[in-house]
Amino acid sequence: MEFLSDLASPIIIGLLLGGLYVVIALGLSLVFGVMKVINVAHGDFVVLGGYFAFVLLTSFSIDPILSLVVGIPFFFVLGILIEKFLLHRAVQRSADAALLIAFGIALIIQNAIQIIWSPLSRGLITDYSMKSFQIGDVYVPLVYLLDFGAALIVMVAVHQFLKRTYLGQAITAASQDRQTAELMGINPARVYQIAFGIAMALAAIAGVFLGLSFPFSPTSGTRFLIVAFGVVILGGLGSMVGTFLGGMIFGLAQTLGGHFLAPVFGPAAQLLVPFVMVLIVLTIRPQGLFGR
Repeated sequence: MEFLSDLASPIIIGLLLGGLYVVIALGLSLVFGVMKVINVAHGDFVVLGGYFAFVLLTSFSIDPILSLVVGIPFFFVLGILIEKFLLHRAVQRSADAALLIAFGIALIIQNAIQIIWSPLSRGLITDYSMKSFQIGDVYVPLVYLLDFGAALIVMVAVHQFLKRTYLGQAITAASQDRQTAELMGINPARVYQIAFGIAMALAAIAGVFLGLSFPFSPTSGTRFLIVAFGVVILGGLGSMVGTFLGGMIFGLAQTLGGHFLAPVFGPAAQLLVPFVMVLIVLTIRPQGLFGR
């Protein structure tokens, strides 16, 4: 019983933390699923979303979550412009060309953030971001619960949008068979722009909840991009439901790995277990645990 009691904390924290990873990874999964492009700038877009909320919080005292009323449409339009003017021709040429363009965008964002906000770490500090609540004997940061709630809301919203709206069905059709979608009157170029805009809006949401949960800096995007890769590989590239389950697995593996290995190898060991899992999945089932 004592052993199970000791596991309660890492299990609860792992599941809730997995919610944050889901929010971060959904945009990456969507772009790959629709455009078949690995957007290596996604982590930096997420961090940019955090800085956007930071400016609204510090300059105008707008709550980070409320700032999404402005952040979501702004990043959606920004995503459309980036896909139209920077990625569109590269995507038509090859996935490698798009990958290089995205890498260049990531470098530009990192350097621009350092110039504007300095290399110092920032955070979205609010009253509720510092609070915690108790589940049994486990103390849980309130923001972790918000992360999990955001993951559920965003996951359901994206799923319903793709399933029930004409535009969502067009995105799904273009992702499955571009040529057939064109014959049905769907404009794949426009679909790609909308999909990338949605992914950018998801990055804005992820940036807010990342900033509420952890400090971030101009170079944090690389670290969270790697985490997002791990999540989508576990769940299956391009699978929304798989991404959600992959986030839960990744969060649990991280906290349980830290629980058992950190006392021996130090705090850095907590990410060893999830990335070993990612390596094993890539070897045995490259399409992911829940991919087709």
